[in-house]
Amino acid sequence: MSPDVSTTGLPRRAALSDPGYQAFLLLRTVFTVAPILFGLDKFANLLVDWPSYLAPWIDTIVPGTAGQAMYVIGVVEVVAGITVALIPRFGSWLVAAWLAGIIVNLLTVPGFYDIALRDFGLLVAAVALARLASRYAPAPRTS
Repeated sequence: MSPDVSTTGLPRRAALSDPGYQAFLLLRTVFTVAPILFGLDKFANLLVDWPSYLAPWIDTIVPGTAGQAMYVIGVVEVVAGITVALIPRFGSWLVAAWLAGIIVNLLTVPGFYDIALRDFGLLVAAVALARLASRYAPAPRTS
């Protein structure tokens, strides 16, 4: 592919002026950066005390402590963000599924319904990214 042509097949300048492509780039950037930052913060707890968000019933079925579970969750989130950056057609669905799991967790913890609603909005945005990626992300190469 010529360096003057984007992955959409349009000339690069035309692609950058396409509102759909702009939305794809914005969502791809957010769903790359946010999961990586939140995942890394699971090790530092600078933003919030993450273990307090783990539903007690989940804490009883995962091995170790809630804090240790957050380390695993942090790794998954970092991997999800990197996957969105590299393979947005797949990574966006991975993030949407992860958010669905977070929502189920939050709905079973009294007092976190507002965060579950916010995460539902993020899930919808991740699905929108998946749909945009089907048009704007490069197709997997088969050779």
